[in-house]
Amino acid sequence: MYCQDGLRRGSYEHTSLTFLGFTFQQRQMRDKNGRIRRSFRPAVSRDALKRLGEEVRSWRLHRRVNLTVEELAHRINPIVAGWMQYYGRFYRSALYPLLMRINAYLVRWLRNKYRRFRAMRKAIAAFQRAAKRRPGMFAQWRWVSSPSLAW
Repeated sequence: MYCQDGLRRGSYEHTSLTFLGFTFQQRQMRDKNGRIRRSFRPAVSRDALKRLGEEVRSWRLHRRVNLTVEELAHRINPIVAGWMQYYGRFYRSALYPLLMRINAYLVRWLRNKYRRFRAMRKAIAAFQRAAKRRPGMFAQWRWVSSPSLAW
């Protein structure tokens, strides 16, 4: 299939292609001289993001108050790290909304588990302190650790 990219003029029937969970389409990028230009690049597809989001939702993290934070990390880290390695290979920022959603579920878990963190502001502050203190505890904290952007 031939798709239009930033280098060719004219109109083309196809402007994007989805294959193996990636959507290939025109995206902005910097060339080796630092100029912004358009190029045909892959990123995680909308269908893949939707499927991953449904799986995260099915985990019902915010209801697992019987687990410790280490047990939660032990359960989700292998899965999230695999997604990050596969889908984050190209255009990593397309994966950020999903990782922020996981962080939002973790903040909800914190609010449900500990009474003193019922207030959203306190829970977010505690979450950010934990992410700063132990940045490797959850796999997604390597890329995004601020839950306040999720709302």
